[in-house]
Amino acid sequence: MLQCHLIIDSCCDLPPSLVDLEGVTLLRFPYILDGEVCEDDMFRTQSAHDFYEAMRNGAEPSTSQLSMPVLKETFEAAIASGVPTVYLSFTSGLSGSFDVAMLIRDQVLAEHPEAELYVVDTMLPSIAEGILVYEAIRQRDKGLTAKELACWAEEAHYFVNEQFMVDDLKALQRGGRIPATVAVAGSALDVKPLLSVDVEGRLAISGMARGRKKGVKQLAEFYAKNRAELGLRRYALIGHSDCPKDVERLKDALLKVDADLMFIECNIGPVIGSHVGPGMIALSFWGGDKRENMSVADRIARKVKRGDM
Repeated sequence: MLQCHLIIDSCCDLPPSLVDLEGVTLLRFPYILDGEVCEDDMFRTQSAHDFYEAMRNGAEPSTSQLSMPVLKETFEAAIASGVPTVYLSFTSGLSGSFDVAMLIRDQVLAEHPEAELYVVDTMLPSIAEGILVYEAIRQRDKGLTAKELACWAEEAHYFVNEQFMVDDLKALQRGGRIPATVAVAGSALDVKPLLSVDVEGRLAISGMARGRKKGVKQLAEFYAKNRAELGLRRYALIGHSDCPKDVERLKDALLKVDADLMFIECNIGPVIGSHVGPGMIALSFWGGDKRENMSVADRIARKVKRGDM
């Protein structure tokens, strides 16, 4: 019998084959396309190409956070199973779903004070969240308890390194993920923006590339600079929104850096895809501690926010 049940959400953008597992519940984020509310099923019922081709042809899908009834039903079912549970949530830096999940968790635990239900803010989106989820499943299967797994995830997310290139910033600007001035500047300069995720789980511009080939090269350079030492966890997630040729270019570039590196290839799902648009390519791997780049002021602000001071 499993010691820990996992709840994950579709924003991790992992292939369905890696999440359709015993003891893993998937929460499907909603999105709206052509006036119809859909659930992100990780492209089980439509192809990634068709979704992104619709965006190329003018479709502008939008998204919303997980609803309170869905979260309550999921948490209550987990408690009813009698198995201690951990929910690894999409970053609070880009969605209000984590805050809603915490509210529902408190309500449910007030009714079932003996239950074990942990909600962890991964501070990560898309395949960066995905690599944490993938490793969490492995850690769970090695025998970690729910409490141990929650503690592991709270620390491990700082060591997830990620960078991604988007074709342009229009979709991110439309969704309010970056300022309009940044989007306009990127378009005017005719460059391919490179973005990463800060320790608060928010998007940050981390570079620019003159063309997609140079952008792919910079992703490989980012891996070479930030990969974990000692050969630990030598696998990387590569996600893309309908640009398979760039995936092959990136694999070739990464293998020149690390000939033994293994890959997990992911389609960027419709929820994340609604905000990044077609043509995004993303890289995620285990690397250095993101906190090392924080200023003293940022460290203090973070401690205050978390209630540690």
